[in-house]
Amino acid sequence: MQYNPAEVETKWQKQWEDKDMFKTEDITDKPNFYCLEQFPYPSGKLHMGHMRVYSIGDVIARFKRMKGYNVLHPMGWDAFGMPAENAAIKNNLHPAKWTFDNIDYMRSQQKKLGVSYDWSREVTTCAPDYYKFTQWLFLHFYDQGLAYRKKAAVNWCPDCVTVLANEQVENGGCWRCGTEVVKKELEQWFFKITDYAEKLLQDLDTLDGWPEKVKTMQRNWIGKSEGAEIVFGLPTINEQVSVFTTRPDTLFGVTYMVLAPEHPYVQQLVAGTDKEQEIFEFVESIRKKSEIERTSVDSEKIGIFTGQYAVHPITKEQVPIWVANYVLMEYGTGAVMGVPGHDERDFLFAKKYNLPIVQVIAPYNPEEANYDEQQQLVDAYVGEGTLINSGDFNGQKNTQAIREIASYLEKQNLGKATISYRLRDWLVSRQRYWGAPIPIVYCDECGIVPVPNEKLPVLLPDDVNLSQGSKSPLATSDSYLNTTCPTCGKAAKRETDTMDTFICSSWYYLRYTDPKNKELPFASDKANNWLPVNEYIGGIEHAVLHLLYSRFFTKVLYDSGLVNFKEPFNSLLTQGMVIKEGAKMSKSKGNVVSPDEIISKYGADTGRLFILFAAPPDRDLDWNDQGVEGCHRFLNRVWRIVTENKELFNEDLEYNLDCKDSKELHRTIHATIKKVTEDTGVRYNFNTAISSIMELVNKINQYPESANKAVFKEAIRNLVVMLAPFAPHITEELWEMIGQKESVHLVVWPEYDETALVLDEVEIVAQINGKVKTKLVVATSSTKEEIEQLAFADEKIKELIEGKQVRKVIVVPGKLINIVVS
Repeated sequence: MQYNPAEVETKWQKQWEDKDMFKTEDITDKPNFYCLEQFPYPSGKLHMGHMRVYSIGDVIARFKRMKGYNVLHPMGWDAFGMPAENAAIKNNLHPAKWTFDNIDYMRSQQKKLGVSYDWSREVTTCAPDYYKFTQWLFLHFYDQGLAYRKKAAVNWCPDCVTVLANEQVENGGCWRCGTEVVKKELEQWFFKITDYAEKLLQDLDTLDGWPEKVKTMQRNWIGKSEGAEIVFGLPTINEQVSVFTTRPDTLFGVTYMVLAPEHPYVQQLVAGTDKEQEIFEFVESIRKKSEIERTSVDSEKIGIFTGQYAVHPITKEQVPIWVANYVLMEYGTGAVMGVPGHDERDFLFAKKYNLPIVQVIAPYNPEEANYDEQQQLVDAYVGEGTLINSGDFNGQKNTQAIREIASYLEKQNLGKATISYRLRDWLVSRQRYWGAPIPIVYCDECGIVPVPNEKLPVLLPDDVNLSQGSKSPLATSDSYLNTTCPTCGKAAKRETDTMDTFICSSWYYLRYTDPKNKELPFASDKANNWLPVNEYIGGIEHAVLHLLYSRFFTKVLYDSGLVNFKEPFNSLLTQGMVIKEGAKMSKSKGNVVSPDEIISKYGADTGRLFILFAAPPDRDLDWNDQGVEGCHRFLNRVWRIVTENKELFNEDLEYNLDCKDSKELHRTIHATIKKVTEDTGVRYNFNTAISSIMELVNKINQYPESANKAVFKEAIRNLVVMLAPFAPHITEELWEMIGQKESVHLVVWPEYDETALVLDEVEIVAQINGKVKTKLVVATSSTKEEIEQLAFADEKIKELIEGKQVRKVIVVPGKLINIVVS
C-alpha cells in the first residue's frame, strides 16, 4: 500500500467535520484548557508564518485533549481594516465582498492543514453580530469615564487618509503603507489607557508564562519615571509653566527652558513681538514632522529663541525660553528644563546655540569628568557625585539631593514629587469606512449622546463614496449621517469616524466563550469558566499594540465586575519568523513558499512536521526544501512500518523481555514517551520531541525478527499515538488500519514506566594513568570490587599493565575505572 497524502488527508478532514470532532462543550468533568492562536487578517491567502503558528497551536491543543483536558481551540477573523477598503477602491467592489471571499478561501486552507478548531465558535469582527458588541464595549468605556473626545494634534497618514495611534507610527511612517506621517488637528475619540498605566506595569510581574523580552517592551512603552514637577514663572504673560524632571538634583544647573512647538504658551509669549512671524513659521515646519522623526536619537535637535524668559523657582534668575523640535506636547508637560552640564542632549543643544553650561555635580573621582584647559566640561557629566553651585544644597550627595530638593519645592509650593508615564491615551478614531462605527450622536440641544444599547448595532451604510479625500466616507452618506437624537428626538448627526481595528481584537478571545449571545458581548460565567487563556500563540510584533490593549480591556472589564480575572493570557508563546535564503519570506524577494504548494506536493502532515521539526517555536525557522523532503520520507517509513506489520494487531501476543533486544526496545519506548511528553507538554520543544520519535522509528526498524513480537507491536502502537499531534491525518489512517475504532486523537496519552528506564548494563571507560585505553560493559548494579575484577580480566588491560606495578585503582561506578601504574 502506497502512502497517498491527498487521499488520506481529504478523507479524515471530512470525517472530522461530519462528526463535529473538535466541538467543545462548556461544562464537562475534565479540566479546561484554552489554546488560542492570534486570529488572522483575511488578506487573501495564508502564508508560511500562518502555517507555522497554526501548527504550533494545534500540537498543543491535540496533546492536551489526549492528556484529558477539555480543550477550547477556536478561530476567527480580524476582518476590519484599511487593506479591504483600499482593495475595494482599486477593484471597484464592496469591502465586505473582498473580505468574505478571502475568509472563505483562507478557512478552506486552514481546514486543509488539519487544524482542530471548533468552527462552531468562529467570529468575524466585521459581521454586525460582532461589531454590535464592539460598539457596546465602546459605550461601556464611555459610561465608565474612559472614552472622551478632544481636539488634538494627531498622526495623519496622507496615503491611507486616516489617523494613526502613536503605536502605529514606525520610523516616522505609517505602519501599514510606510508613507511619512504628518501632524493634523482633529476632534478625536480617545480611551483613557493612562488611567491603567500603573496596573498594566505592576501586573506584568505576575505573568510568569510570558517571555521576558515582551514584558520589557511593555515596561519601556509604558515608561514610568519618578521625579518632580517644578514650576517656573512666566511674568510677561502672568502665567506659570510646569516641567517634569527625573533629576531635580540638577535644578541649579538650568540655563534655558524648551517648550514644545504645540505648547499653548508659545503663541502667547511671542504675540505682538518681533519674533512672532519667525516662531510661527518654525512651529509650522516642526508640526509637519512625525513624533518618531522628532525624537529619534539620530535626528538633529533644532530650536529657536522666543525672546522671552522664565523665572527660576529658587534663584529667581531669568531663564531664556526656546522652542525646539525634540520636545513633544504629548509627553510630560510639553516643557523641559535644559541642564547642559548633566544631560548629553542638552549639552549638544547648548553647544550648538552657545548657551551657558553650569556644572552642579562634582564627581567623587575628578577624573570621571572631562574638562578643557579652562576647567570647563567638554561633555555632559551624567554620573553621581556631590552638589556644587547649588546654594544651600552644596555638599550633598546628588542621590540624596533628588529627594531633598523635591521636598523643598513642595514646601514652598514651587513643585512636587510626582510620577510620569511615557504611555499616552489611546486614540481610537479613524476616518475610514471599513471599521466599527462609533455609536455616538451629536445633538444641538443635548450635545454628545451615546446610542442606547437596544439600538445597536449602528450599521455601516452602503451609499458611501470611498475615495472622497480627507473626510470620513461615512460623512458622504446622508442616510447614515442624519438621524434623530435618542434623548430629545430632534434632528441630530451621527459620528462619522469608525474605531481603530485594534479595539475589535482587544476582546475577541472573550467572544469565543459565548459567540452566539445576542444580548451581551459574553456571559460572565462563560468567560470566567474559560479564561484566562492558558496558551496564547502569536507574533512578537504585537507586544505593545494588541497585547497591551487586550490587557487594558481585561482590566477595565475586571473593575466593572464583568470578569473575575485581571489578565487575559496566562502564557504567551511568540513564534519566530519563517525565513528563506537568509531573509523573511516576501513576494519582493521572490523567496515565498506557499502552504498550498507544500500541501499539494507533500501533504499537510509533511509541511506541519517540517515546520515543527526544523526549529524550536520561538526561534526563526530557515526554510529548507531538503528538510521537507526528509520529513516526507520519514512519514513514508512510518507508513511502511505499520502497513507491513498490521497483521500483528490481529494476534494476542505474550509480552516478555527475555532477550536483550526486547529489553532495549522496551526501554526506548518508555524513554520516548517521557521525552515527547515533557518536550510537548512542558517545554514546547517540538523539534526534540519529533527527533526522539524518529529515534524510536530507527529502533523499530533495527528490531530483529527473532525478538518478542508483543514488544514490537507495543512500539508501533505508541509510535502512532505519539506522532498524532504532529501529523494528525496519517496517524488517524494508520490507527484505523490496525483495527482501532476510536479516533487516535481521543486516545489517552501514554504514561511512561520509570522502572523501564533503568539500564541493566552501562558502558564505562577504562583508563591507565588517566588516559582512556578501552571501554567496558558492566552491570549497572556492579560494585567497585566487581568493576575492578572485570577490568583486570580484560585482555587489553592485562596486556597494557603487564610487568608494571599497580599503585592505585580509582572506580567511579557507572562512569570509569582508572588504573595508576608505574
